[in-house]
Parts: sequence; structure tokens; C-alpha cells
Amino acid sequence: MTLDRRTLLGAALLGSLFLPAGSASAQDYPVRDIVSICDFPAGTGADVVVRYFSDKLSQLAGKPVVVDNKPGALGMIATNTVAKARPDGYTIHITPGSSTMAAAVHIFKKLPYDPIKDFVPVTTIGRLGFVLMVDARQPFRTIADLSAHIRSKNGKASFGVVASSGVIGGEMYKQRAGLQFNRAQYKEVTTMMNDLLAGSTDFILNDSSWAVEMIRSNKLRGLAVTSGHRIGALADVPTFEEAGVKGYPDLSPWWAVYVPAKTPQPVVDKLEGWFNQIVAMEETKKFLLNIATDPWPGNAKMLADLLPREIQAWGEYTRLAGIEPQ
Repeated sequence: MTLDRRTLLGAALLGSLFLPAGSASAQDYPVRDIVSICDFPAGTGADVVVRYFSDKLSQLAGKPVVVDNKPGALGMIATNTVAKARPDGYTIHITPGSSTMAAAVHIFKKLPYDPIKDFVPVTTIGRLGFVLMVDARQPFRTIADLSAHIRSKNGKASFGVVASSGVIGGEMYKQRAGLQFNRAQYKEVTTMMNDLLAGSTDFILNDSSWAVEMIRSNKLRGLAVTSGHRIGALADVPTFEEAGVKGYPDLSPWWAVYVPAKTPQPVVDKLEGWFNQIVAMEETKKFLLNIATDPWPGNAKMLADLLPREIQAWGEYTRLAGIEPQ
């Protein structure tokens, strides 16, 4: 009898070696901490979004979700980290995908990752706008005021940016308004903000989730949003079209969740379900409204279909803005 049990146990262990890769881990997932890679530094608007969703995911998954900030290169460093991670569901990317996945293809001459081949889409979670802001101590009240100031500097004006969407937003303003100014690219928002307040740059473009607090605290003044509609939390800030910049497109950046390619489908399914539960929470809706972001629930197929279209669209935006890949 003992021999039979040992034989059965040995057969079971041998059989487990031939199970599909990841099947056991996918069934029990997660059994340890999940690492959530963030594109931007701690304390930034993007970091706040990543930490909120990571905390909620931890509650649903029953395991800690640890945020790992890897800022720099307009999100390329963090995104590449995820692309090279083990495809086991323990490294996830809550990211402004319109920037790191779509626009980045056209901003950089060569990406170290392929946005389509190196990732598995999980779901969308939100949409927002980018906001053009100036130092609140400056006299500029409208885009027309700022445009006149830029023209007076005879090509020596500049704007600050940390994300690809902001690059395109600023260059589109230049092209549509017939202006000349330079671009100052930053690794993180603190230095960008300090340079604006010191007068080293004339304006900045950054996401609305970060802009809301800066505008509410009267440190900065918002003059226009890149989206085709006004943002609820910044109802007094007009769109570029409303501000007089005719032909300005609807630039509405979006947030999504990705994992490395070849992550087991059962793990992706679990993550998709959890993130859509999070987006559906009333607490989440209030959180997103407070940071000027609209909830945008989706699924893996929707996101997979969305990305190729967005890559094409942001390619057209970069062309219209006259942006040369760097």
C-alpha cells in the first residue's frame, strides 16, 4: 500500500512537469508581491494615479502591490523595464499609454521595446487632457496674451515638458498659432516647475491630474487644455480651439494597464477583472474627477484594437506638429 502511494505521488510529480508553463501559478495567482512600475517620480500626478490603482489592486488581489518608480526618457525607462520583466503577472505597468505606447513610437528614432509585440494589454482605465500653464504671477490671462509674449521674444521663448503627449501638445500649439519657441525636455516635474517659476521657461504642458492641484493652489494658471472638450475639474480652462488656436486636434491622452508579452491568459483575465472593478468603484470615480480624469473602463481586446489606431493617430499629430524623432 505504501509503495502504491509512493508510486502515485511520483507519477503525479512527474506529470506536473508536463503542465503548460505558468498554469499552476496562474491558478493560484497571486502568491507573492506584485511590482507596479511607474514612469514618473514619486509625488507627481502620474505617481498618484499609479499608487491609487496599485493600492486598490492590492486589496482585491490579497497581496501587496509595490510601486517602483523608474522616471526618465518620457517614460521609456519604466516601460522598457516592464517589457524585459518575467511574464508571470508579478510585474505590471499602469501607464499613460497614449504617451509611452503610442506617441513614443514617433518621438524616438528607436525604442528599446515594441509596444505591440512586447506587451499584453489588460484594459483601459481613464482619459484626460494636457494643460498649458504659466506662472500665476505673470500677467498672461489668455492664450492670445501668451502668444503675443512669445512673439516679442523673437524665437527665444521656450516651454517645458516631461511626457510625449506634452511634446506633441506644445509643438501643435506652435504650428497652429504660427509661433517660434524652443522645447526644454525634463526628466521630472519638480525641476520643470522650478524653472518655470524662475523664469527660465515661459510655459509648460503637463497632464491635468498634476495641473489641478497647481492651479487650485494659485501657483500656476491654466490657459488651455489639449482635449476637445473642457475638463470637469478645470471647467474655467478653455480648449485650445475655444482659446483661438484654430484647427487644434483633440489630444486626449489615456491610461491603461499592460503586462509583459507571454503572460498567461488566466492572469491577464484576473487583472482585467480587478481593474474594471476598481474603475467601477464610486471612490475611484470621485478620485478621478478630483484629478481631472474621466473613468474609461475597457478590456484586453478593446485595448489591443485601440493601440494600432492610436499609434497611427499620434503619428499624424507628430507630423502635423513638425516633430522630428530624437
